[in-house]
Amino acid sequence: MVKEQGRKNIAQNRKARHDYAIEDTYEAGIVLTGTEVKSLRQGRASLVDGFAEVRDGEVWMLNVHIPEYTEGTWNNHTPRRPRKLLLHKLEILKLIGKTKETGYTLVPLSLYFKDGRAKVELALARGKREYDKRQTLMEKQAKREADRAMSAARRRNRGA
Repeated sequence: MVKEQGRKNIAQNRKARHDYAIEDTYEAGIVLTGTEVKSLRQGRASLVDGFAEVRDGEVWMLNVHIPEYTEGTWNNHTPRRPRKLLLHKLEILKLIGKTKETGYTLVPLSLYFKDGRAKVELALARGKREYDKRQTLMEKQAKREADRAMSAARRRNRGA
């Protein structure tokens, strides 16, 4: 049997990068049932409303939607059940300290398979204010326009 190699993305939370200022990221394993893994292998998952919290020294991922496996039987999983995340003890202790500070939250950024194992990229993030979001969008737009102007200038210089 050939083992899976590399990283295969399943789902991304693009809105998280817009709504939150990402401070730090962690890679965590996920405790899943068999039908959840099969559903993920079909590329079906949604991280839109997902978040994580630390309870009793363990990290739990909540509100992440993994749809029921279509070929599953009566023992299929519930789509939005809490899922335990696997992190090192020191990482959990660091997260406990940071999440107790006001304004910090744990947000899943992406769900993927790494060498055949389901992983989640978890971000320690601080919520952005409305004006911060506008500022970020204006900076992106300014950078895009500057890049466009530079490439146009390069094209003109090549032609000369």
